[in-house]
Amino acid sequence: MAAKPPPARPHIGLHSSFNARSNADWGEDDVWDSGSDSESPRQSTISNSWRLPPSPSSYRRQSSPITAPKPVPRPPSNSSSSNVSFSYTHLSAPSPGSYPSNAADTTQPAKGGWTMVRKSGTSQDALCVKLPKDIDPNGDVDVDSDMVVGDFEPEMEQAAGTSIKVKPDQGSIKSDVIEIMNDPLHRFLRSPQPQPEPRFNHRMGHSPRSSDAEKLLRESSIRTNRRIKFIDCLSKDDVNISELRKLAWAGTPNDLRAAVWPILLGYLPLPSNLRASTLARKRGEYSSLVELAFARDRQGLDQQIWHQIEIDVPRTRPGVRLWMQASTQRSLERILYVWAIRHPASGYVQGINDLVTPFFQVFLSAYIESDPEEFDTSLLPTAVLSAVEADSFWCLSRLLDGIQDNYISAQPGIQRSVKRMAELVARIDAPLYTHLESQNVEFMQFAFRWMNCLLMREISVKNTIRMWDTYLAEGADAFSQFHLYVCSAFLVKWSEKLRQMDFQGIIMFLQSLPTQDWGDHEIEMLLSEAFVLNSIWHNAQSHFNAK
Repeated sequence: MAAKPPPARPHIGLHSSFNARSNADWGEDDVWDSGSDSESPRQSTISNSWRLPPSPSSYRRQSSPITAPKPVPRPPSNSSSSNVSFSYTHLSAPSPGSYPSNAADTTQPAKGGWTMVRKSGTSQDALCVKLPKDIDPNGDVDVDSDMVVGDFEPEMEQAAGTSIKVKPDQGSIKSDVIEIMNDPLHRFLRSPQPQPEPRFNHRMGHSPRSSDAEKLLRESSIRTNRRIKFIDCLSKDDVNISELRKLAWAGTPNDLRAAVWPILLGYLPLPSNLRASTLARKRGEYSSLVELAFARDRQGLDQQIWHQIEIDVPRTRPGVRLWMQASTQRSLERILYVWAIRHPASGYVQGINDLVTPFFQVFLSAYIESDPEEFDTSLLPTAVLSAVEADSFWCLSRLLDGIQDNYISAQPGIQRSVKRMAELVARIDAPLYTHLESQNVEFMQFAFRWMNCLLMREISVKNTIRMWDTYLAEGADAFSQFHLYVCSAFLVKWSEKLRQMDFQGIIMFLQSLPTQDWGDHEIEMLLSEAFVLNSIWHNAQSHFNAK
């Protein structure tokens, strides 16, 4: 069944270059950007873009460099030259003879005819790409260093028992990635557990300076003790899901999320002796689904679904290195397409691409020693990247199973949630509701995106990951029910400012909220306010419709 087209934009168009926006995490394209449908899709080759990972038993601890998997070169695109800077990850490699090489600054010829050069005069070496002269009539053009095209040969070395070293701006891979892939908890359950921090004596007198040290020590003690509780819970032969939910509500340690989230979602079983076999089976199932979906190359794809996915994937978190990598974008394309054809009632809907990013970053973090948003996924062993992709797919599927009516025809789930949100805000902040009504601002004009993308266009992925700790702990309905109260608390937070604005000011403000500097504290305050609203109003639904 063909995917339904995205709903028409219900509000006025307010567009500008995303580079001018204060929040650089997101472009101005949102889930209603119907103008994107007029763009020509990239021409791509699918047949070789998926490689079956070798069996885990074929891996040995390596003393020689790991060769990164090679992304498939894209065939010539029919995009105009004006779109070159936007579609850089999908530029077709010219033939080697289409432009002269520059021996002075060429480090090595790239695959498919790209010439990689190093910029000089910068604090760090930055890889650039020289575009062929038929694209730029003035000659070779240097693309910004964060616009990565194709694949680069990694400079890696591995010593026994150490991390795999790569260039500083690309991060490093953990030495035991294969063990982590097969058992996400092996590092924690097979190593000595940290001892609880000693309790601080609050009766002792302290100077102002020592009180700061006391605060830091107390915070460190709390984190250590919470982590020990998580490991104790996860190390049981049969995990107590109630206990795990209680712990995760207040946030999950970064290095444990890749094990905690799949259990909370039901992707991994509670008995510990079944997890390894479940992972192997589910990853094998996903591999088979991909092979089946792409068996006949592009000609065998649902063209309407694939067209929209090709448009949306490069727009996923523009400016973030991880999501500008060709290898990451190929993974995202496969995840979205396989999910779409397995769910014909909805197909692919704009906004689902955003929902993959927290899962992908959490699972990627399990294998690397650096910020996942700055990591080049082509450096990962093929089997590891395939595992990250498969785990992300299954967890996304679990999440969407609870909110699929948000994405079927007419999107009734979103319509219902936005209506309930308006009724709730009328109860908890009547002056704000009255002002919005007087300015002819409809909740659908801003809250549709909040429900469709789960606020991911309003806050960073790091903030979203922390928020999802609580959502997953709340249970299966959290992404629809609890999210309603989070969105209501989120809107009311800006009440005082919004009541001073007219229609245009309100819409512009809500499309570009000042949340760039938000951290865990702001997210936890928002979650706490949502919890209070949920406690008061969840069992008082009859009051919503009272006038």
